[in-house]
Amino acid sequence: MKRKILPIYFSLLVQILLLIPKHSKAGLLYPKASETRETVSLDGIWNFVASPLTDPLIGFRNYWYKRDLTTVDADIHLMPVPSSYNDITQNAAIRDLLGIAWYDRTFFVPKSWKGQRVWLRFSSVHYAAQIYVNGELAMNHEVGHLPFQKEITWLIGFGEENRVTVACDNTLLSNTVPQGTVTQVDTDNGTTYRQDYSFDFFNYAGIHRPVTLYTTPISFIDDITINSTLGDNGYGYVSYNISVVQPDGETTLNISLRDKDGIIVAIAEGKSGILSVEYPRLWWPYLMDPEPGYLYTLRVELLSPIGDVIDIYRQPVGIRTLTWTNTSFLINYKPVYLHGFGRHEDADIRGKGLDFPTILRDYNLIKWVGANAYRTSHYPYADEIMDLADKLGIMIIDECPSVNTELFSTSLLENHKRSLTELISRDKNRPSVIAWSIANEPRTQTYDSGIYFGKIAAHVRSLDLSRPITIALARSVNEDYAGQHLDIISFNRYNAWYQNSGRLDMITKNVIKEATAWHEKYKKPVLMSEYGADTMEGLHIYPEFIWSEEFQVKLMSKHFEAFDALRETGFFIGEFIWNFADFKTAQTFIRV
Repeated sequence: MKRKILPIYFSLLVQILLLIPKHSKAGLLYPKASETRETVSLDGIWNFVASPLTDPLIGFRNYWYKRDLTTVDADIHLMPVPSSYNDITQNAAIRDLLGIAWYDRTFFVPKSWKGQRVWLRFSSVHYAAQIYVNGELAMNHEVGHLPFQKEITWLIGFGEENRVTVACDNTLLSNTVPQGTVTQVDTDNGTTYRQDYSFDFFNYAGIHRPVTLYTTPISFIDDITINSTLGDNGYGYVSYNISVVQPDGETTLNISLRDKDGIIVAIAEGKSGILSVEYPRLWWPYLMDPEPGYLYTLRVELLSPIGDVIDIYRQPVGIRTLTWTNTSFLINYKPVYLHGFGRHEDADIRGKGLDFPTILRDYNLIKWVGANAYRTSHYPYADEIMDLADKLGIMIIDECPSVNTELFSTSLLENHKRSLTELISRDKNRPSVIAWSIANEPRTQTYDSGIYFGKIAAHVRSLDLSRPITIALARSVNEDYAGQHLDIISFNRYNAWYQNSGRLDMITKNVIKEATAWHEKYKKPVLMSEYGADTMEGLHIYPEFIWSEEFQVKLMSKHFEAFDALRETGFFIGEFIWNFADFKTAQTFIRV
């Protein structure tokens, strides 16, 4: 087999989607209907065409974005949105597609929307996307798993049928987040290309989350930033900062904070300020309070100079404060121990497509098993998943899409920083988000990696100082250069699985030794962010033998012994099993 890396060809393929200015710099408030705003879902069945790998740019050359996709000379499929496209058809070429896929559908814009701004929002398209409305370029975006939007008022017809077309490219390269390579291979049918990546989950692609058309007034509330703290006088404090777009002249803002019963507990005026709440109901994690996840509502009203209401937006608020030391992590000044999981967002058939039954079932299982936290390994999860974490009191370590990071280039650094900027912009107000994870298992054994992650950590702190920063580290403690830049040390280690396979008698001592070494090196709190064993469901072998259910149970029990001992030391703050549920991997022989 010939193997040849082709970065230039596929760099062009990705970059053709990114030749225009980035998407709107407007805030990323979640689209919500209100007295002044309307929303319409564009979810449903879309048309779908996969570009041939031998001619990936055919859609651009033949102006598919100016046509109804059902009229192009290609195989047309019906595709559900939201979902990944990989597992919907019986076509292996679509499952394993490398390159560009095209979607389109039509929609009506009501005549009644004329005189308002109309926005189009995609909650996630993986990996790179270019969006056309009625044949005109509207916006583009790079990095999957995060929302993007643009005002399209001047591109649409009111009271008319309109068309939206999406070009979606799943190609991963050395400067994408996550990274990948493209390899030339010879097959029975001739030379072709293959996407390779070092992470172990399947590179699902498509329009993964809701597509929403919504309105705002001409002058509107653009963004809201919230922070909360607790005083020692029985008060809670909610600081707010609101940005407004107001081309129509001066406006004012009325702010009110309301409890679950709708009772106003604090009021203010202006774009920024502090709301004081006497004896507030605090946001507590699950199992730390009889009513975890308590949320207030911040009602923001934009008013004209004569007092007419122009715009209204409601933002959930959890009053809580986070603090940390070199040995502990605290919520509302009480130490917290994290019991949880690493997870993935995929499920059968729909891939990474948003699926409410699966989401709710997962949360019920998390609560049933007594967990209070999870990490969004290895990318940001859907807004709707995060909303439920806020409501249920489940703590989240919020991770950006950087996986197995290496080859630390300037272009990678900029993409990595942008992914965190967008993640923090989306999730900054969430009480459930207790930490930012800036990478999973990066190659931190080089001096350059220390410089790189120093820049990444500094960037995150420039955006948010209210939460600690971590990385799920996988290199050995003696060779790591990144931990110096973190607030919490998280480490992944698979004792008796990848290391010392089958040796259940070596787990407890090794876990205690490594966790202690991390703390001694960096003088920071430590948690184990991954441990576990793969298991063949229904395989029973006793005495415990690798791959059996008994082996998995025993492996966990030996880790629990280590965790119990480590909790007594005072610096160990959490344990996360890998993995919460099955997830799809690439076609390899090393996993069931």
